[in-house]
Amino acid sequence: MKPIPEAMRARRGQGTIATPSPQEVEAAMRGVLEGRLATVFGIGEDIAARHGATIGCTVITAIFSHLVAHAVEEAHGTTPSWRTLKIGGELNPKYPGGIEAQISKLEAEGHTIVQRGKRYLVEDFEKKLI
Repeated sequence: MKPIPEAMRARRGQGTIATPSPQEVEAAMRGVLEGRLATVFGIGEDIAARHGATIGCTVITAIFSHLVAHAVEEAHGTTPSWRTLKIGGELNPKYPGGIEAQISKLEAEGHTIVQRGKRYLVEDFEKKLI
């Protein structure tokens, strides 16, 4: 945890920023149950709250979520990385199998995917956040 960098203060204000560990991000992703969703932003904010910080570092959280998704795929693990979305409910094309795999897994769990331009999003994702 450290002070919010000067460059971010105009947008995010004063306070502290928590930088998560890969283990914290993986644990958060593992905890997303079937039918529920998480966002990188939400995971970062939850980690910040646990550490008593003002905000969470979304960039590091996104990097670690990407690494976790690929590590789980390679190890044939059970962390449901496809349930972690980008900010705004957008699917992550860089997760294993790309958009197609994420769509398949999310639709199999009852989620509806909509396309907006080149982006794919979970419809009404806000109602399903943890």
